[in-house]
Amino acid sequence: MVSKVLVANRGEIACRILRACSEAGLESVAIYASNDADSMFVELATEAIMLEGDSISETYLNQQQILEIASSSGCDAIHPGFGFLSERADFARAVGDSGIQWVGPSPEAIEKMGDKMTARITMRHAGVPVIPGEEIEQEDEGEALRAIEQASSRVGYPLLLKASSGGGGKGMRAVQRPDELLDAAKSARREAVAAFGDGRVYLERLLTGSKHVEIQILADRTGRTIHLGERECSVQRRHQKVFEEAPCATMTEEIRSAMGQAAVAAAQAVNYEGAGTVEFLLAPSGEFFFLEMNTRIQVEHPVTELVTGVDIVREQLRIAAGQPMSCGELHLRGHAIEVRLYAEDASNNFLPAIGPLAVFRPPEGPGIRLDTGVRQGDEVTPNYDPMLAKLIVWAPSREEALQRMRRSLDDFVVLGTTTNLRFLRELCDVPDVITGDTDTTMIDRLWPNGWSPAVPPNFTDGALLVAAAAESAGLNMSLSVSNQMVGDSGPVSPFLTLNRRYP
Repeated sequence: MVSKVLVANRGEIACRILRACSEAGLESVAIYASNDADSMFVELATEAIMLEGDSISETYLNQQQILEIASSSGCDAIHPGFGFLSERADFARAVGDSGIQWVGPSPEAIEKMGDKMTARITMRHAGVPVIPGEEIEQEDEGEALRAIEQASSRVGYPLLLKASSGGGGKGMRAVQRPDELLDAAKSARREAVAAFGDGRVYLERLLTGSKHVEIQILADRTGRTIHLGERECSVQRRHQKVFEEAPCATMTEEIRSAMGQAAVAAAQAVNYEGAGTVEFLLAPSGEFFFLEMNTRIQVEHPVTELVTGVDIVREQLRIAAGQPMSCGELHLRGHAIEVRLYAEDASNNFLPAIGPLAVFRPPEGPGIRLDTGVRQGDEVTPNYDPMLAKLIVWAPSREEALQRMRRSLDDFVVLGTTTNLRFLRELCDVPDVITGDTDTTMIDRLWPNGWSPAVPPNFTDGALLVAAAAESAGLNMSLSVSNQMVGDSGPVSPFLTLNRRYP
């Protein structure tokens, strides 16, 4: 049984897990670095314990310190969330060896699926289709480069070089022509060594015009493994997901069934336990190919929760406690969309931004969910990932969900730091997004030279600062912005009005 859970994470995912613990009647422990002392997740836990040290490696990545806190505080389970130590087999093993329950799959499953080359081989043996390519086992650079060159002629161009221990686009290079290969291989290997301590790479055929579709799976100790349908995550920038939805707009029942069965086979091939995600590329022909398996909770899990009614984090806790999952027969209901709100400058190559959240006013209304770890008055620093929140909407149809997302983004007010709100809002009006005809190259195709806003930000910056000042001063004010149009030339100047709101 599980009665007290240490959450080995921070930010919005820590808040999500801590709330699930509370609803399950479990006690919880939050661990936090000194610069997170005033964070929302610290307040949500039954107990909060500060980590010693300043850097991430001394705090959230310090396995020994986390285990000592779990033991001394009487925790019988550790939930790693995503990122940090969530896919570290050595940490999962150390947790188990200490007599504490790991909320996740076995260390062996993490190892097999965490090494992308091993995962490809395992999937082939399980009958799961993989992208045509070759694994390069040589670790010596000279031998590896020669093997890559030989394999490229068999795989064909264009191709992708991918780090075996990779993730988040690190150690990945697209190669269009043979004369680009060696420089790309050297660069990919250097980046892989720096990020993962493992320079091995493999080759895959670069499939253009494909969708990125993933299947959520759950598996418990009774031997039951199920899938919860698909999510589409094709809208990406630099291999990072931006806009996610469930179900996929162009999915057929036949492909859903086949892909779901492949995902279940992938999980069973490694004796999987808990929640996981099997990612595929879906070609325009209807063929699909295994990409990788994420052995943890995914950032985009809320869209699946909204269309299935399953609390995936709660199921993780049940499975870790040795209980069978509570899911019965599943039916996809309606449509859900998620966007990721980042503190970043989308018009400047999506560079991270910092600053105070002088105003942080999320949208409200039916069918709106916000997963966040920040609130008004917090400071965005360069210490951690710049994601501020995940805005998720649900509606009976995709068209209604997209319109609800537009309205929600229009209502969302964040002042004091630069965010990607305007970029996300513009995405909702892209014709390919409206029709669901998206693929992994869409953002690069639409904005090859980078995105820039339709209305230059300097038109409204002054008024926004005034509104922020009014808000922080406690004045009950609102800001109205409307665009004056001249012919077809677009917006020339907005009318800016700061209005007193009366009770």
